Amino acid sequence: MNAMREARIDTGAISANVRHLRRLTDSELIAVVKADGYGHGAVRAAVAALAGGASRLGVADIDEALALRRAGVDAPIVAWLHAPGASFAESARAGIELGVSSFDQLLQAAAAASADRAVGVHLKLETGLGRNGIAPEDAPLIFAEAARLERIGKVRVIGLFSHLSNASADDDRAALRRFRDAVAAASAAGLAPALRHIAATHAAIALPESRLGCVRVGVGIYGLSPFADRTSADLGLQPAMTLTARVAAVRRVGAGQGVSYGYDYRAGHDTTLALIPLGYADGVPRQASGTGPVRVGGARVRVAGRIAMDQFVVDMGDHPVSVGDEAVLFGDPTLGSPAADEWADAAATINYEIVTRIGPRVVRREVSS
Repeated sequence: MNAMREARIDTGAISANVRHLRRLTDSELIAVVKADGYGHGAVRAAVAALAGGASRLGVADIDEALALRRAGVDAPIVAWLHAPGASFAESARAGIELGVSSFDQLLQAAAAASADRAVGVHLKLETGLGRNGIAPEDAPLIFAEAARLERIGKVRVIGLFSHLSNASADDDRAALRRFRDAVAAASAAGLAPALRHIAATHAAIALPESRLGCVRVGVGIYGLSPFADRTSADLGLQPAMTLTARVAAVRRVGAGQGVSYGYDYRAGHDTTLALIPLGYADGVPRQASGTGPVRVGGARVRVAGRIAMDQFVVDMGDHPVSVGDEAVLFGDPTLGSPAADEWADAAATINYEIVTRIGPRVVRREVSS
């Protein structure tokens, strides 16, 4: 039986995107599967990314990493955002690598080591984004302590990393210079990590000097573009999520008929209205009321009136439509679907948010191209 609401997740597209980005960057690739794989499902995204050649997985927090371990994912995983005073004991037992942004976190990581296993860490450096990360003035002490802890078998410094702002190429190059200076200081302190990673999807594609032999890619593996002026197709990427619903009701109305709360939309002529059972409870942004694009059959239409919690209406005009017909909100535009980017524009947000916010009532169905 067809689901009323469904997000089809093309795992083949995720694998293909990883292969493409690895070829493009000629780098080791850390596949970011935080936030339930940007709404695609963390486990299926992780498995697909690894099949495409990713060598590591990245998540925001330890709970996300442990969930992957419980699902049987045994690849290296790095988690980098931690609650104050967080215990690293369970993550150490599971072999999770930790992003470390402070002296205290470094000591907590060392405290979680066992007699036969050092805790793998990636030291995160503040290079201008103004978020977490080791401040330049704290770096000498932390590098020296990390080197000492490594010598006595408490930690293993696997990587140095940071984030870029993507504000401009000049800003990113300035951050990259600060990062290179910190890498040199770490080396002088006796650290020789195998990995350096600062480039996410945007810089991995647009700023080759930031690749450093390892890139940390999120939105790109899901087939979405981080650029306002380049589509996924322009980048050789395949969108992995197609969001659909089945038309729940059809009504023929006369001119002047109001639609949804507030009657922000009134039919300008005799027309057919179709009810789509997706709403803001499912992650469809209310801000896209009146503008969000939908394909029903061969017709491309827009949301008519306000998006409600569970549903919205489209004005089909005289296009044929029946209860049970598939409505596609977004997917692969090369196949005729609206793009997630169009919903992002309609809601004044970014495509990252459109896919990540899709809620748990929407059934995920795995497919593979």
